[in-house]
Amino acid sequence: MKQLIAQFMKFGIVGVIAFVIDYGLMVLLTELFGVNYLVSATISFTVSVIFNYLASMRYVFRHKENMSRRREFVIFVVLSVIGLGINNGLMWLGTGLLGISYLITKLVATAVVMLWNFVTRKKFLDAGDEPVLDNLE
Repeated sequence: MKQLIAQFMKFGIVGVIAFVIDYGLMVLLTELFGVNYLVSATISFTVSVIFNYLASMRYVFRHKENMSRRREFVIFVVLSVIGLGINNGLMWLGTGLLGISYLITKLVATAVVMLWNFVTRKKFLDAGDEPVLDNLE
């Protein structure tokens, strides 16, 4: 349990940085450049996913030895695309349908997607306690 808490804390640190990238870029694109909030949310989410992949697979999760990096990245992207769907669905629901500021809606969407990301990445990408395979002859 202690190891899981430590891992979640690392995930949280990476997540905070990814959130700053995501939220900051979304606000910049929307407020400064007049990009529609759903388009800017998609762009910012995509940029933050790239950062998140690089940081998460280096500092948070252990690479599964029996999984190629290519497959790992594809799974990460698929899970992230589902997360993007959740993100944009919540953005549309909160802002487009309920009229809540996109700035507040994004906070809620981020919390939901963060939980989705940790649970699914832990399940599908993390080697966890699996023994690391040595070169057996």
